[in-house]
Amino acid sequence: MTPDAGDFWAISAEDELRALGSSAEGLTTAEATVRLAHFGPNRLAVQRRRTDAGLFLAQFKSPIILILLAAAVLSIFLDDRLDAVIILVIVFASGMLSFFQERGADRAVAKLLQIVEVKATVLRDGTEIDVPIDSVVPGDVVVLAAGDGIPGDGLVLASRELFVDESSLTGETYPVEKEPGITTADAPLARRANAVWMGTHVVSGSGKALVVRTGLSTEFGKVSERLGEREEETEFEHGVRRFGVLLLEITLLLVFAIFATNVFLHKPVLVSFLFSLALAVGLTPQLLPAIISINLAHGARGMAENKVIVKRLASIENFGSMNVLCSDKTGTLTEGVVRLRSALDVDGNEDDNVRWLAFLNASFETGFGNPIDEALRALPGIDIAGWRKLDEEPYDFERKRLSVLAGRAGERLMVTKGSLAKVLDVSSAVKMSDGTIRPLEGSREKVTALYEELSAQGFRTLGVAVRDELTADRIGRDDERGMRFVGVLVLFDPPKEGVAKTVERLRELGVELKIITGDNALIAATVGAQMGLKKPKVLTGAELHHLHDLALGRRVGSVDIFAEVEPNQKEDIIRALRANGDVVGYLGDGINDASGLHAADVGISVNSAVDVAKEAADIVLLEKDLGVLCRGVTEGRKTFANTLKYVFMATSANFGNMFSMAGASLFLPFLPLLPTQILLTNLLTDFPETAIASDAVDRELVEMPRKWDIRFIRNFMLVFGTLSSVFDYMTFGVLLLILKAGATEFRTGWFVESVISASVIVLIVRTRRPFLASRPGKWLTTATVAVGAATLTLPYIRPVAELFKFKPLPPVFLAWLAGILALYISGAELTKYLFYHWHDARPKPKRRRRR
Repeated sequence: MTPDAGDFWAISAEDELRALGSSAEGLTTAEATVRLAHFGPNRLAVQRRRTDAGLFLAQFKSPIILILLAAAVLSIFLDDRLDAVIILVIVFASGMLSFFQERGADRAVAKLLQIVEVKATVLRDGTEIDVPIDSVVPGDVVVLAAGDGIPGDGLVLASRELFVDESSLTGETYPVEKEPGITTADAPLARRANAVWMGTHVVSGSGKALVVRTGLSTEFGKVSERLGEREEETEFEHGVRRFGVLLLEITLLLVFAIFATNVFLHKPVLVSFLFSLALAVGLTPQLLPAIISINLAHGARGMAENKVIVKRLASIENFGSMNVLCSDKTGTLTEGVVRLRSALDVDGNEDDNVRWLAFLNASFETGFGNPIDEALRALPGIDIAGWRKLDEEPYDFERKRLSVLAGRAGERLMVTKGSLAKVLDVSSAVKMSDGTIRPLEGSREKVTALYEELSAQGFRTLGVAVRDELTADRIGRDDERGMRFVGVLVLFDPPKEGVAKTVERLRELGVELKIITGDNALIAATVGAQMGLKKPKVLTGAELHHLHDLALGRRVGSVDIFAEVEPNQKEDIIRALRANGDVVGYLGDGINDASGLHAADVGISVNSAVDVAKEAADIVLLEKDLGVLCRGVTEGRKTFANTLKYVFMATSANFGNMFSMAGASLFLPFLPLLPTQILLTNLLTDFPETAIASDAVDRELVEMPRKWDIRFIRNFMLVFGTLSSVFDYMTFGVLLLILKAGATEFRTGWFVESVISASVIVLIVRTRRPFLASRPGKWLTTATVAVGAATLTLPYIRPVAELFKFKPLPPVFLAWLAGILALYISGAELTKYLFYHWHDARPKPKRRRRR
């Protein structure tokens, strides 16, 4: 059952079937299951899916949480069992909240990914069935059709005009014909006509192949390590990490300082230790990973409603930050459907005979299928009754011509169409529309000028030639000589309806469109102008060859269209843009787009793309339409904005409360809050923020790309954290100086003020607009009100109050609390206005090249 590691292309299909223990009818389901367990999934990289148990345990892997759990266990041995139980329950409740939210996010994303799951058709139990490509095993017989990805390395068992694109492995531009047989062991990969390779795809025809190797043992697997490695962390991920480091530094400083000070003041060591740890937990935004997952999953669902499927959740952040989109032209900006505009004679006049000849050729051809012949066969009102096909010389990518021999009542007519230059190469004369014959040399310049004129207008051209003196019923390549050139077919792929508005909308969103295409520069420039690119600057692949990296970096920013590019040049363009500091998206759907998709900050493909492109992409569009992309960008920015809202909330409320608590502990003869009360405060203030994913987002937050700004976050934390502490100390003054509160009353009063003020600040800092000018989402509002009501109620519920050592608060304190909150809201609004006014007025840092 071990796959043949040798030169399987040099072995007969019968021997290989026998060696693999398979047959022409494929494997049984039971045998395939056994082999899948033995060989493992057919993947180029190990994909680890989180189990429920692993996800649950991950909620408690924070070092601070582990220390807190250890301290709780220690307190049990010191007979302080009640506090230990309360700590464990709160930590467990917080972990469960994160667990259920993240599990729901994971499952929602898994369902979305099923929409774009790549499958292969295999023979199992003698019947054709579709299975995930991961489930293909050595010994499987796969059924191949046009557009299918090859799921493994294998031998061709049967073929019918089977052409495969192997450019990802061989660099050969043109598809290769595949057929059963035996190749010499030392034949280069590009010459192994009896073998197919993982990572390539079928262009046309059909066939069956025996899978010999899968996964990393394939040729594609051997060269996939570079593609398999993820790029360096995204800017957003880098920002989260830097933010975490900042909080860790502050946390450690507070923990050691407060613990040492409380011990110095002769407070109980264990209580001081637990208090310090609780402070650390309170300062740390424990729900940040869960909130990010929830926001991303919510964003993924919202994008799915806009027909955008997110395969890699972290890419949503890059989607929101994207400011350059590189896109192919055909089928994305254009309709992707070839249409015949006109059939012209050598003088550039409409000629029905040229149209009729093209129709005859297309109607009888049966070889390499293509949209041009489909367009010609759809022409109305053309009669070829009485004509029958005698023979055909199929199109190939070397000749770039297709010839058909047709007959009627003893008459023979060979019609050839193809690349204008290639058709001219086999022509020696020109047949004019009036039937006269002229030497080609006298008309070649006229035809060339006509070609250039049509290309400059954005049209494709094909040449048509005939030969009518043949007597045999068979033709070959040698018969394509001495032909009479009759005219030019003018074809076009019209821009999609509304694409100019879509390009303008992208520009309004701060996304610059750059077209990367293999089309010639004249066509690309014309189409680009039709799509709203004003006086587009064009750089060709030939010019790219002469630019070193530094020169390319200086040029790419000002170029609108890259034309006549080779597949490997796409990656060079994208990396040059990224090196300039741009966040680059790449939209591609072909096998030669895989490296470009991987090189971009966010790789975008379409559901109709070849399998390899979908595998390499981070995001898959269910419609090949930039309008869908615009909506996806907007949704991505909403997700980005809501993720940052939690960071703002965590910094403003948590930092302020913990700073106040640390300071109060220094002058109070008792701890301002007990460790269990701190943990309860942290749990209640985090609860409303789980609804932030559904919050409404202000229009200005999605109008332009946004990046993580750690300096902005730090300044925000210092300003609003200090503001929070001001009103905390105001509360301390009311409790100590006016109400003469004891330890229990003080803790109860500050607990209520702390939770409610933190909940209120959520509604303030979620927007840079005035509070009344930006309504929060209904779920965020509901959660905030619910937490506020629960907080006011807890001290009056005896069992809970006794458990957490609370006391009912006098009505006078509630009146003072209302006044403090009113001042806090007013102060927060004023501070917010001044903060953003100051921030907007600051000079913006220059964009730096990435290294």
